[in-house]
Amino acid sequence: MHMIKYVLGAGLLAAALGLAACGGGQDEEAAQSRLDMVKERGNVICASNNSLAGFGSIDANGNTVGFDIDLCKAIAAAVLGDATAVEFRPTVAAERGPVMQSGEVDLMSRNTTWTSFRNTQWGNFAPTMFYDGQGFMVLRSMGVSSLLELEGAKVCVQQGTTTELNLQDFSNQNNLNLDVVTFPDNTTTSEAYQSGQCDALTTDRSGLVSTRVGFSNSDDHVILPGTISEEPLGPVVPHGDEQWYDVVSAVMAMLIYAEAYEITSASVPATATGDTAVDRLFGLSGSYGQEILGISDTAAQDVIRSVGNYGEIYDRHLSRLGLIREGSRNALWAAAPCGDCPKGGQIYAAPLR
Repeated sequence: MHMIKYVLGAGLLAAALGLAACGGGQDEEAAQSRLDMVKERGNVICASNNSLAGFGSIDANGNTVGFDIDLCKAIAAAVLGDATAVEFRPTVAAERGPVMQSGEVDLMSRNTTWTSFRNTQWGNFAPTMFYDGQGFMVLRSMGVSSLLELEGAKVCVQQGTTTELNLQDFSNQNNLNLDVVTFPDNTTTSEAYQSGQCDALTTDRSGLVSTRVGFSNSDDHVILPGTISEEPLGPVVPHGDEQWYDVVSAVMAMLIYAEAYEITSASVPATATGDTAVDRLFGLSGSYGQEILGISDTAAQDVIRSVGNYGEIYDRHLSRLGLIREGSRNALWAAAPCGDCPKGGQIYAAPLR
């Protein structure tokens, strides 16, 4: 049942989650740690999206829902024991850098690509939770079947994103002379495309799928084959607090390993199972450093009962949109027999031990 945990190499087992205690000079600052601030405040402040179906949007009841939203809820469940203790801060793409640099939010979970610049200027990225790539959508009536047939096209894109930069690079490298038209957020970009202001709309392929779902004439639009970039998406936390980064990274690992061990929201164990890895994950035997992290031994129980494992979150929000996971990079690393491991998925986190 859990054969995947026996094929992990010694090097992977030794991979650090960053659970070591912070070094000298930290004692005086401990009272001001991000974790202490969150616990004292009683909620997690999460920069999020509210206009991208599947990842972050507002439902018919006025609730903020989505794949990225549940990652924020998982943090609250682990730290506060309450997945609902989250304040969502809707943040448009161009605001992401300033919001993170100001430290006014505890984390951002908002379909944000991990890049070297953002890692140094915005904050620290936790494990990648969704692998994507930039694509293009056009009207089916245009008769376009290849990205390279877009020469001279007017393309709608959201400003302040890697998408905008990738688009210009793609145009220059292929001498396409694309006419780039930028808009401040996902909603206005989509509306501009629908109104005919542009010939094509570009963003991550998952975003194109999410956007097209909301079109009344969705069948009239086609997402062209191929991508022009790599877009690893995941939560990011402000610089300056290694313990908080370690907590967020550990919670992402909880979601991933719960699925790997085939534990769902309906089957979280409350007593020892005899399976060493499962019992360690759920605080029933052994430890992976919960005391150093500053969370309860049984934090993973609260997390998985509240939001489910990685697969449950994915299916709840993304599978219904047609974002097929099986055979994609968003499958677990263990989804293929070891002989085919290079062809398996890439959803993986440092072992919790």
